[in-house]
Amino acid sequence: MRNELVGTVTTPALVVDVEVLERNIARMAETGRTAGFALRPHAKTHKCPQIARRQLAAGATGLTVATIGEAEVFAAAGADDLFIGYPLWADEGKARRLRALADRTALRLAADSAAGARRLGEAVRGADRPVQLLVEIDSGHHRTGVRPADAVEVARAAADAGLDVAGVFTFPGHGYGHDAQARERAARDEERALGEAAEALRSAGLDVRVVSGGSTPTAGRWRPDGPVDELRPGVYVFNDAAQLAMGSCAAADIALYALATVVSVPAPDRFVLDAGSKVIGADTTPWVSGHGHLPDFPGAAVTALSEHHATVTLPAGTAAPGLGSLVAVVPNHVCAAVNLVDELVVVDGTGVVDRWPVAARGANG
Repeated sequence: MRNELVGTVTTPALVVDVEVLERNIARMAETGRTAGFALRPHAKTHKCPQIARRQLAAGATGLTVATIGEAEVFAAAGADDLFIGYPLWADEGKARRLRALADRTALRLAADSAAGARRLGEAVRGADRPVQLLVEIDSGHHRTGVRPADAVEVARAAADAGLDVAGVFTFPGHGYGHDAQARERAARDEERALGEAAEALRSAGLDVRVVSGGSTPTAGRWRPDGPVDELRPGVYVFNDAAQLAMGSCAAADIALYALATVVSVPAPDRFVLDAGSKVIGADTTPWVSGHGHLPDFPGAAVTALSEHHATVTLPAGTAAPGLGSLVAVVPNHVCAAVNLVDELVVVDGTGVVDRWPVAARGANG
């Protein structure tokens, strides 16, 4: 399929196999329906309204985003239920934007401090409709979030500031591990921390309607009779080299790759592509050898990466492709790669069928 795209795709480009994409979306939607979880996928992975619409059509109750800018893009594209899953500190400029968002879409915000919650309440005061708030809980990733026992202080501050405290959420980032046991432990940590926090809020007289968690590695590992009732995975729409190496997906589940051209063959065991860090991203991961996965060259690795070059080293006995050949590279971290391009080239078994703008590219604030 790669070389069939010669002449139709200018490299380097990020290519999406729409059939795999739609299969991934349908599978996660079915996971949620079967276990009774609401699905609110994280759109920071794809930043693309065409993909968001497919997720919503498959049954997602709304979208999660990382920034006000992303929320503005998806609201403009018609999304009417958005969660900014990030503990914002609302200055006056952000406050104006949040009020405008709250006037056009159902809006849910996040806080992990009483001060942050109060500031958000002040920011959206006067909006046309109530704004929800979820308290972020640290379930073991130790990035943001409060201990379950401290959730009540944040929730009370939010309620006193006029926000509709809807519940709690977490991100189990420590579920990114090279074995299934790590993902299983993270899912149990997630359930425990969210369950304790939700119970603390209920004991304080607060109505907990949302207990939200999930990541692509831990999705599907929760007990249907546990405390969690909402999933927020993101990477699953495309998957990437890290997910493949961790065992969170199979090779057939990879929906996005960077298409690159061989521009140099300096040695029999080495060739150079025209896709560097400005296309596939610079992320490394302990689970992948090198700067990406090469599905057509088992055992090969991107051993050097610069802005516009990727140097691939081949295992003994593997012939290098010829100059001008097209090669696929699956990024280590797909979210970062997507944020580097203006559009996604969409293909199916027949060739290029569409081009989708990455509308929320660079919407980092």
